Amino acid sequence: MYQKEKELFAEMMGIITKLRGPKGCLWDRKQTLESLAPNILEEAEEVSEAVKFNDLDNLCEELGDLLMVILMEIEIAREKGLFTYSDVLTGAIKKFVRRHPHVFGDVKVNTPEEALAVWKKNEKRRKRNK
Repeated sequence: MYQKEKELFAEMMGIITKLRGPKGCLWDRKQTLESLAPNILEEAEEVSEAVKFNDLDNLCEELGDLLMVILMEIEIAREKGLFTYSDVLTGAIKKFVRRHPHVFGDVKVNTPEEALAVWKKNEKRRKRNK
């Protein structure tokens, strides 16, 4: 990741922490994992609509809104001792790497369809072994 993005991500995490803190926003402090769940769906629908109508300015804004709700959910979970930002990021990294052995491993594919088939095969095997 680029340095500017690292700084902006850290700033955004700080904003979320401040909003949830003792001197933060009363509405944000009141939120729970459950109360924010519908907001995730709403923001995801708004992202989808912006893509559908090729509204790039709105897409950028809606992606920010969706990211903010996701970070708020992670912060609430962190406060409750359920998991941390690092846990979420580590899990996502492991999943992306696992699902792309043709990029991060030695599997060879020649088409997008072959890449999808490899992913499906690996996920099916993984679920079977759980």
